Amino acid sequence: MPKFAAVDGALLHYELINSLDNDADCLSPVIVISGGGSRHPSYLGDLAGLSNRHLLAVPHLRGVGESPAANSSESGSFWKQAQDIESLREHLRLERVCIVGHSAGTRLAMAYAVQFPQRLSGLILIGPPAGYLVDEPSDINLLIETRRGEPVFDAAIAAQQTNSQPSSDEEFNARQQLVAPAGYAAWGVKEQAHARAGYWNLAASNAYFSIAPPEDFAAQLGRVTVPVLVVIGARDCFTGVAPLKALSKLFPAGKATVIDECGHYPWVEQPTAFRQVLDPLVDECCISMS
Repeated sequence: MPKFAAVDGALLHYELINSLDNDADCLSPVIVISGGGSRHPSYLGDLAGLSNRHLLAVPHLRGVGESPAANSSESGSFWKQAQDIESLREHLRLERVCIVGHSAGTRLAMAYAVQFPQRLSGLILIGPPAGYLVDEPSDINLLIETRRGEPVFDAAIAAQQTNSQPSSDEEFNARQQLVAPAGYAAWGVKEQAHARAGYWNLAASNAYFSIAPPEDFAAQLGRVTVPVLVVIGARDCFTGVAPLKALSKLFPAGKATVIDECGHYPWVEQPTAFRQVLDPLVDECCISMS
């Protein structure tokens, strides 16, 4: 697995995912940032075949997968790891880069966008938590109520709302599995298999969220002028819909797209619709770099 050097000397790992036989057939590389704050990126797969068109560079964040743990909580925070993404861009010898982030990985993607705006060609935010950035009232409870009565879903919501804190990786991952059904619009065989992918690291998660972003983070997003797409699952009970639409309006060139019959993982649940909304912007941003 390839590595790149961070500014503090740490050797961090990343994956290159390419489904084509000839690298020359791919458009410019896209950096893909996994969610959870500490989840192994294997759950991303190749984003419903996006690697058929683009080389995907997928970093293992600090303390995740093959990358070593951060030497301090601060260096493992999403705000500080923006510098790691910049080091990866330099390692890949890209003048500018298109970034795709999922869930909590969008925190890191947006942190990079405001710290290195001149190095960004485009930003795709899939299921981004937005409540910490916008004043729009959450509609999560409304979405939850439409699902009440499904025993597996009800149990998942109950597990999500528990106040107990895990003390080990085993407990952390067990809880994620209990909560998992709430992340999908349906809980079929495909969704159950996907939920088992991607191991969480508790220490990495604690470090990731250890440093708050600047108080004017939302205002800083208004200075990110590249195209930004917010991809929303219409039945995403983790994030809701309304706050994500409001988030897209913070960006001068932002827009939001809602995918029907979809929860938190659109490339798994609705792969065709996902690619239809993703491909035009990713292609545009990558062509603009060539």
